[in-house]
Amino acid sequence: MLADGGFEILAGKRVGAIVNQTSLVRGEHLIDVLDAAPAVDLAAVFAPEHGVRGTAGAGDLIDDEIDTATGVTIFSLYGETRTPTPEMLEGLDVIVYDLQGVGGRFYTYVSTMGLAMQAAAAAGVEFVVLDRPDPSGGVTPAGYVLEEEQLSFIGQYPVPAAYAMTPGELAQAIVGEGWLEGLEGLNLSVVEMRGWLRGMTWEETGLTWVPPSPGLQTASSAVTYLGTVLFEATSISYGGGTLDTFEVIGAEWADEITIAGHLNGRDLPGVAFVPVIFTPGPLPGRTDNPRLNGIEMHGVRVAVTDPASFEPVSTAIHVLDEFSRAHAEAAAVWEPPEPDENGDEDDGDEETEFAPFVNREQAMGLLAGTDALVAALDAGVGADEIVASWAADLQDFRELRLRYLLY
Repeated sequence: MLADGGFEILAGKRVGAIVNQTSLVRGEHLIDVLDAAPAVDLAAVFAPEHGVRGTAGAGDLIDDEIDTATGVTIFSLYGETRTPTPEMLEGLDVIVYDLQGVGGRFYTYVSTMGLAMQAAAAAGVEFVVLDRPDPSGGVTPAGYVLEEEQLSFIGQYPVPAAYAMTPGELAQAIVGEGWLEGLEGLNLSVVEMRGWLRGMTWEETGLTWVPPSPGLQTASSAVTYLGTVLFEATSISYGGGTLDTFEVIGAEWADEITIAGHLNGRDLPGVAFVPVIFTPGPLPGRTDNPRLNGIEMHGVRVAVTDPASFEPVSTAIHVLDEFSRAHAEAAAVWEPPEPDENGDEDDGDEETEFAPFVNREQAMGLLAGTDALVAALDAGVGADEIVASWAADLQDFRELRLRYLLY
């Protein structure tokens, strides 16, 4: 760990830190620890989506401010700019990146990491990644590999939906594969974890789960999220406005007993589907008016029974397929929810950045990484065939990924 070494690699340097509420050193925020370290000059802090202390909602723009604890300027990377400007980097020697990710291509923290790496390379500033675990275990890549037409802030790299790499491993791949321009001269270092083994559940790490964003309140939700995030692009509830966000899926018109029975009959590995009824509602500090607020939803809980064999992306495809087939008119699955009386939809639990009223098929393309998923579902293609369709690209990625694994 960086702290155990007395911050030796940062000694005598002016440091900028990309951090949030997960950036803890034995329970203390990293910027507070750096500010107190006698050999380190903490000169700037950079805020990703949700802010440095994790108080901003998903998609809420963040302003520059002064950190009250350290007196250091916090520059927003989720406001007018998402890339550190030369003015922000002026006088810095090194940027330290320390954000807990979830191993999902669409999670905006890794996009922030890449853009900051580009800016650091252009400014001649070192870049240090403090590595953190992949909550899913980092074993099995899954999902469509992102197509070039779907490049966005929620998909910057040609990787599958679940890429099964730690932040440090991904950073090395971004540089090594040239996935972003201008990184040839970047001085990149990864501070590796001690004691983490691939395949570990979060519980096995012994670490306390600190929600990296408002919708991921539990470590288990961070795993199911890798697949159920697809439901953000549908009219179906993914549990936003409940304490089980991304772990329950439901619709007003669904029959929870029938859908659970059909899904359990598919014998998907490592998962059971439990019938549930839930009603989205306001959650203090997370959302005042969630999608489908106050409407009773009928559906299933995605209950992981064997983390080693559970595969969240293919599981979500089967759930999406089942709900599509259960509706009298499958196309209705793509209709956006009704806005409230003010024309707004406060989806404070959404973990991606597209607005709630963009074309939902376009949104699914951004999340899935391809337009092929919507086309296949519209054509009535079965879930097994959809999952099989990404196998060749996924195998190519698996081989590439091996070159960058650290654990």
